[in-house]
Amino acid sequence: MSEWDLPLIWAGIIGIAVALYVILDGFDLGVGILFPTSRDEKERDQMITTLAPFWDGNETWLVLGGGGLWVAFPRAYAVIMPAIYLPVIVMLLALVFRGVAFEFRTVAETSKRYWNFAFTGGSALAAICQGIILGALIQGINVKDGAFAGGAFDWATPFALLCGLGVLAGYVLLGATWLVMKTDGVVAARARAHAKLALIAVLGFMAIVSLWTPVAFERIAARWFTTPNIYYLWPVPLLTAVTAFALWRWLETGRELPPFFAAIVLFLLGYLGLVISVFPYLVPPSLTIWDTAAAPASQIFMLVGTLILLPIIIGYFVVVHWVFRGKVRHGESYHH
Repeated sequence: MSEWDLPLIWAGIIGIAVALYVILDGFDLGVGILFPTSRDEKERDQMITTLAPFWDGNETWLVLGGGGLWVAFPRAYAVIMPAIYLPVIVMLLALVFRGVAFEFRTVAETSKRYWNFAFTGGSALAAICQGIILGALIQGINVKDGAFAGGAFDWATPFALLCGLGVLAGYVLLGATWLVMKTDGVVAARARAHAKLALIAVLGFMAIVSLWTPVAFERIAARWFTTPNIYYLWPVPLLTAVTAFALWRWLETGRELPPFFAAIVLFLLGYLGLVISVFPYLVPPSLTIWDTAAAPASQIFMLVGTLILLPIIIGYFVVVHWVFRGKVRHGESYHH
């Protein structure tokens, strides 16, 4: 294994961790954002019970993504973090708030509505911050002599805010299709309607970002619209359109499982589009994964541990989802 391969392997591991985080915590946050659409505590209990066995584990992938960046690409970590400290801190506080609200609302008697608000607010804020972080990375970070040279608010642009709202809409789509799959009765019927609205919003945001990025960023236009790249890359938007159409049809015809998996595929296609736009730059537009990689010895040391633990974590996920398969019926909640 050469020094050339190690950063590629680590980029793959971090990329997979981020994708898993976005999908698994995405439906989680999406359900939180949809909380205010419910009519009473029974419905909210039903919604939150679909998450109870999973939500703690879903955030594991955020740790692997962030920790992996810190260990394998320390120079990238040192540049990216000061550039996005504020949205990162707000996101982490929102996730903490949401986690506390998750546990407290089940035992609260008099203050339940405040915890409901914290749960929804934390979910929405975390989603928007994640989109802003994504937007900040796509638009590029000001680097001079290998260090961050910008200001504390460089991330605060209309493009980053657009990405924030796009991620919010995407999480609502994941959350709504999750509820279609995991609940019954009124909650499932309402989630189906919300999934359709969210799908329209997501496609709108995807279209705007897909047009905005090549127009605003020369390097992205060069990546997508020059030959021979254009011949290899045109299936990505085509597959996105086909997936969106299938998702809509499945929602229309009352299917329960396929919409959720179609929503995941939509996310993965959007993610693939972003990877195509920025790879191999870890800090666009200047530092690649090889520029920022740690010493090979430390990469190998961490790789050994990761390769032992990853199958265990994935196995745990599979078992938990298998054990808690099926629907949460109306009136069921996890604290009875």
